[in-house]
Amino acid sequence: MDEQLKGKGEQIVGKAKEAVGKATGDRRTEWSGKVEQAKGKVHEVIGEAKADHERAERERAGKK
Repeated sequence: MDEQLKGKGEQIVGKAKEAVGKATGDRRTEWSGKVEQAKGKVHEVIGEAKADHERAERERAGKK
């Protein structure tokens, strides 16, 4: 869950950076925001995979 929250946070910050970059015409800031959003999405997916794995482990442990 922590990884998912970290990812969501990075995506929000990235979206804000992208908007500021677009508004000010600063392409570096705009692209930095896009990169941060992508990193956030990766962290979110990793977090989802970890959560799924933990859920499956709990289910398997309960069935034994």
